[in-house]
Amino acid sequence: MCGRFTLRRPGPEIAEHFDLEALLAREPRYNIAPGQPVAVVRADAAGARQLAELHWGLVPAWAEDARVGGRLVNARSETVSERRAFASAFRSRRCIVPADGFYEWTGRAGARQPVHIEVRGGALFGIAGLWEAWRGPDGRELESCVLLTTDANAAIRPLHDRMPAILSPDTYADWLALGEQAAEILAPLLHPLPDAEVSLRPVSPRVNHVDFDDPACLDPPPEPAQRELF
Repeated sequence: MCGRFTLRRPGPEIAEHFDLEALLAREPRYNIAPGQPVAVVRADAAGARQLAELHWGLVPAWAEDARVGGRLVNARSETVSERRAFASAFRSRRCIVPADGFYEWTGRAGARQPVHIEVRGGALFGIAGLWEAWRGPDGRELESCVLLTTDANAAIRPLHDRMPAILSPDTYADWLALGEQAAEILAPLLHPLPDAEVSLRPVSPRVNHVDFDDPACLDPPPEPAQRELF
């Protein structure tokens, strides 16, 4: 799954990687959590890419209550085209979530140790996502998103059996293309990264608290935790 991630890269680097217009400086994020605003890349009606801030936790257009989004943070890529909550967005409202790392946890309940996972030596990458627009009974509008997951590779499997569906840069255009592409065309884009493309390191338990979002989240943990894990 993907329950927390990081996006520390500056705006110009994000703009270059995702072929966006130049972005102003952005605050680095070290502990992005569900229920918070997240940056997503999506295409407008003309096909041009835009960066938007959406609520992490998808609220389907038909939902009676926005609180349903708290349960729709991740979606399994293998079944996303069939589930009522995601099928419409999968066909025509796809997005990419920029990141430069994500977290998983290991250890017993009450003493969970966070592990930060990077891709290709800390490179910026894009997680496949979907977005939706919802209007509440009071007329309030909310745009929200969900991150797709796939089977974990062998490097991540000891921590969790799922991992984010990380897109190859050469598939960004296909994923964002407007129109109702069939699931069999998009499914091959959503596969685990090779083991050698990810690196893992234990980090500070500070990450366990959503109120903390600063560089100290990536500090090494106390030494006993390091010895236990690696």
